[in-house]
Amino acid sequence: MKVTVERAALFRSLGHVHRVVERRTTIPILSNVLIRADAGELSLKATDLDLEVTETLAADVGQPGAITAPAYVLFDIVRKLPDGAQVSLETTGDTGQVTIRSGRSRFNLQALPETDFPDLAAGEMAYRFKVPAAELKRLIEKTQFAISTEETRYYLNGIYLHTLESAGKQVLRAVATDGHRLARVETGAPEGAAGMPGVIVPRKAVAEIIKLVDEAGDGVEIELSPTKIRLTMGPVVLTSKLIDGTFPDYQRVIPAGNDKDLIVDKAEFAAAVDRVSTISSERGRAVKLAIADRRLTLSVTNPDSGSAVEEIEVDYDSTPLDIGFNAKYLLDITAQLEGDTALFKLADPGSPTLVQDREGAAALYVLMPMRV
Repeated sequence: MKVTVERAALFRSLGHVHRVVERRTTIPILSNVLIRADAGELSLKATDLDLEVTETLAADVGQPGAITAPAYVLFDIVRKLPDGAQVSLETTGDTGQVTIRSGRSRFNLQALPETDFPDLAAGEMAYRFKVPAAELKRLIEKTQFAISTEETRYYLNGIYLHTLESAGKQVLRAVATDGHRLARVETGAPEGAAGMPGVIVPRKAVAEIIKLVDEAGDGVEIELSPTKIRLTMGPVVLTSKLIDGTFPDYQRVIPAGNDKDLIVDKAEFAAAVDRVSTISSERGRAVKLAIADRRLTLSVTNPDSGSAVEEIEVDYDSTPLDIGFNAKYLLDITAQLEGDTALFKLADPGSPTLVQDREGAAALYVLMPMRV
């Protein structure tokens, strides 16, 4: 194999694929990136057996071929080469090495044959549809924070993606929950998505999609099977195994009878929560909301460090209510809202609360209260 490529293009592509590689693995080949040169293109592929990222870039191919090289070492070498440099990758015979040349620099890296490299992308994908890149980014960004990190409930360690009929039209909906809070965001279902199985996209894949979706241009092509998802974002193809589990019936925890409407200025409310929570303990982080007579009093009491109180004006005309929430969760949710105001639909101090931009907004959040 002999191939020459621009340093900037190679660096960008290695940056996309090498993140998938686990730094500590008991399988040596998984530490490597697969490099394949053929027909004027250089293809880079990395995998951890659950997630696979492939990127193709234009290159000057002198001799086709394929080899695998240590991903992080190769990335660091290319990172340290000067801007504007040309990088040559070459293998000769059965030396078990790949040679990297650029200017006066030369590196010989231990390599492994491509025949040992696993292929995650095999298999038939029954469903295929295209989603605007901006819409996919919105679905993920506004739900990602609520993904559970608790490994025992592994079926919550991802975003549940599914289609359903809502208000007389088909929608594509993303849901994430950790048991304390729930995020639900939807967009119009693209052509071809109807009837797709509900799938749980794992946390690691979600994090990579967010980093790569800007490469997609106008749209992301999504392909699905019952066990895998493949997303094509411009020159990058990401394939991931899905979480093999059943996502809980989240509709049951979304309250329907919350009749106390609290409307707050989002920025003012978030700033007040942030200030008073300075006093709260790291473990509890509870902030008390006392709502009455168009005033909201936020208070925190910590036996170890003291107390804090702040009052803001709000739009509220129901019976007075005292309720407590985790301050971090309140800030996480208000950060996702797009408008200037936040609508809280409350019931009582022990029941879940709904938070959204306005009635009927495409993004909806549920927050469990705390005892204060």
